[in-house]
Amino acid sequence: MSHHFIEVYRKESPPSRLQDQFQVAFDPFSTEVWKKPDQALMKRIICLSTLIFFALGAFAQTEEEAVSAVLDDIHRLASEADFEGYFGLYTEDAVFLGTDATERWSISDFKQYAGPAFERGGWTYVMTSRNVFVSDDGNTAWFDERLDNEAFGDCRGTGALVKIDGIWKVAQYNLTVPIPNELLRPVAGMIRELESNR
Repeated sequence: MSHHFIEVYRKESPPSRLQDQFQVAFDPFSTEVWKKPDQALMKRIICLSTLIFFALGAFAQTEEEAVSAVLDDIHRLASEADFEGYFGLYTEDAVFLGTDATERWSISDFKQYAGPAFERGGWTYVMTSRNVFVSDDGNTAWFDERLDNEAFGDCRGTGALVKIDGIWKVAQYNLTVPIPNELLRPVAGMIRELESNR
């Protein structure tokens, strides 16, 4: 019964002109190809080109977007306290520069620092703005971003990424807390006093 219904539907509802064009485009053995080879070939090329164009437009990702996605993952994984996932986004010789002047860590040093922090739940920095730049050869990128942190307020992250086997990895990250110019001298004096008493 259902087969009969389908056959009747097909007879009463012939394919549209657009469906005919797609049939010609995707069926190289269509009789239209042999009757009108030039017209059929042009239809085929136009249809295939249109599909490829829209497919590439939907799935293409610029290098800047790819770099930004890695930085998004850095912050997300830190907030989720995912130790392995987080450090998997760094190069083996990466350097992390913390807010303290003494905090210039190799990746192994940074892991030792981050381990206890991740056990306590990680840390959360929310990106509020970001600029990404990629070298002409497409293998190096650098960035600056502003971040919001509940404890420290407005922060800044800068750094560099390199592409290894087609995958972007963070080679350097520098986290700072910008000081308003009106507070710079008093804060600088406090820092000097602290260092002199160490």
